[in-house]
Amino acid sequence: MNEIRRGSLQEQTFYEQVGGEPTFRRLVHRFYQGVAGDPLLRAMYPEEDLGPAEERFALFLMQYWGGPRTYSDERGHPRLRMRHAPFAVDRAAHDAWLKHMRDAVDELELSPEHEQQLWDYLVYAAASMVNTPG
Repeated sequence: MNEIRRGSLQEQTFYEQVGGEPTFRRLVHRFYQGVAGDPLLRAMYPEEDLGPAEERFALFLMQYWGGPRTYSDERGHPRLRMRHAPFAVDRAAHDAWLKHMRDAVDELELSPEHEQQLWDYLVYAAASMVNTPG
C-alpha cells in the first residue's frame, strides 16, 4: 500500500503537491503587496494597477510548476529575459525582488522540501533576470 501511495505522490506535479492554484495565487499576491510598497521595484511596473502583472506572474508560475498552460495559451512562450529586457535589473532590484519573494514564500508554510525546491528556482530566476551591472 505504501508503494502505491508513494508512486501516486511522485506522479503528482509540484503544482499539485503544494496545493495548486490557491497556493500560487497566495504566493504571488503576497509578493506584489511587497512590490507595491517598494519604490525601486514599483517603478518597473508602468501600469497603475499591479493586478495584470500579478495575474501574468501567477499564471506563469502555475504553468512552470505543472499546472494549467493558460500562460502560454494567452501569451505564447514565456521568453522571460526578453520580456524583462526593457527594465534595468541590477543587483539592488534582484535583492529587493528576492526580499519580497522570501516574505511571500515564508507565509506559504510549505514542507521544507517543497520550500527549498521553490526557493532554489526563485533564486535562479532572479539571478537570470539581472541585465545591468551594479
